[in-house]
Amino acid sequence: MVKLKKQIAIVDYGVGNLKSVANALRYLGLDSAVTDDGTAIERADAVILPGVGAFPDAADKLRRKGLDKTLISQAGKKPILGICLGMQLLFDRGEEVRNCEGLGLVNGRVGRIQTDLKLPHIGWNGLTFPNPSPLFKGLDEGTYVYFVHSYCGYAARGEDVLAVTDYGVPVVAAVGRNGVYGCQFHPEKSGEAGLAILRNFAELDR
Repeated sequence: MVKLKKQIAIVDYGVGNLKSVANALRYLGLDSAVTDDGTAIERADAVILPGVGAFPDAADKLRRKGLDKTLISQAGKKPILGICLGMQLLFDRGEEVRNCEGLGLVNGRVGRIQTDLKLPHIGWNGLTFPNPSPLFKGLDEGTYVYFVHSYCGYAARGEDVLAVTDYGVPVVAAVGRNGVYGCQFHPEKSGEAGLAILRNFAELDR
């Protein structure tokens, strides 16, 4: 496998599933570093924002480290990928526990999944792609990926929704705007399909 000559910064703000993301990138032969240093993130060619837990706690930790400003400043300059809670933080605001401001890189809000099915949603679900994106290059409709969540994004713009899954109701599974992308599912835990998504991300210019 040909190694892409890019440095990917994995943002460490105390709530991310860092090891599995780093291991997936290493398996693909991609150069990455886990960091909470804003300068290192600015120097990287691409950025991944993981996240596990509650929206307000994660947003507070990002702000305490000053990484919210770093991510906002880098948006549009290089590809950014939010994973799970990291995707949710890309939105304007979250409604988990209390109303909380997000990064505002994707317009919309994060709210509880309005389904009659059991929450959290844990397991493998298929994707459909309402809008084309290089993030999903080579993947077919119905591709299965792995989810763990009770909250999801509600995008203000339909064109920002790149993938949708069904969990009793349609659930936004991926978003993208101006080189900023988010996956509600865990590509690092989604087998070959997830690895393909991570490699597609690494091949993006912005």
